[in-house]
Amino acid sequence: MAYDFSPLKKQLSGVEDWMKKEFQQIRTGQASPSILDGVKVESYGAPVGIQAVAAVTVEGARTIRITPWDKSQTKEIEKAITIANLGLSVVVDDQGLRVNFPDLTAERRVQIAKIAKEKLEDAKKQVRQHRDVIVRDLQAKEKDGKMGKDDAFRAKNDTQKIVDDCNKKLETDYAKKEKEIIG
Repeated sequence: MAYDFSPLKKQLSGVEDWMKKEFQQIRTGQASPSILDGVKVESYGAPVGIQAVAAVTVEGARTIRITPWDKSQTKEIEKAITIANLGLSVVVDDQGLRVNFPDLTAERRVQIAKIAKEKLEDAKKQVRQHRDVIVRDLQAKEKDGKMGKDDAFRAKNDTQKIVDDCNKKLETDYAKKEKEIIG
C-alpha cells in the first residue's frame, strides 16, 4: 500500500513560503517595500496595511517613496512606521513620505543575521513537527495491521527524504539571505 505524502508536501511548502515571507521582512541595506508588509496604519478607525492607503515604490537603492491616496493619512503612516521600529528614517515632504534605509553597521548586520538564523530554526522545527505526525501515523497503521513492516519502513524513509529536501531548500534560502545581509 502506497502512503499519500501530498498533505506533507503541502505543509512543507507552506513552511517554505512562511520563511520566505519572514525573510522579506528582515531589513538589509537595500530598499525593499516588503519590509513594510507587517506595518499597520490606523485608517478611519481600522488598522490596515500601508499598501491599502498609499502607493509604495522604490525610489532609489536606499529609499522608498510612499504616496498616500489621502494626504490626511500622511501623519498616521509616519507614526505607524516609527512605532514599528524597523530602524528606518521617515521624512515627510509635499509628495508624501520618503523612507530611508540607513547603512547597516557590521554589528547590526550580525544581529540581523542572527534573527534570520532564528527564523530558519523556527522553520526547521515546523518541518520536524510535520514529520513526527507522519511517523506516528505510520507507526499506528503498522500496529493496527493496516500496513506491513516493510511498507512502513519504506514510507518512513520516503518521509525522511522529503524532509531532507525541504531542509536543503530552507538552508539555501537562508544562505542567500545571509549573503544579502552580511554583504
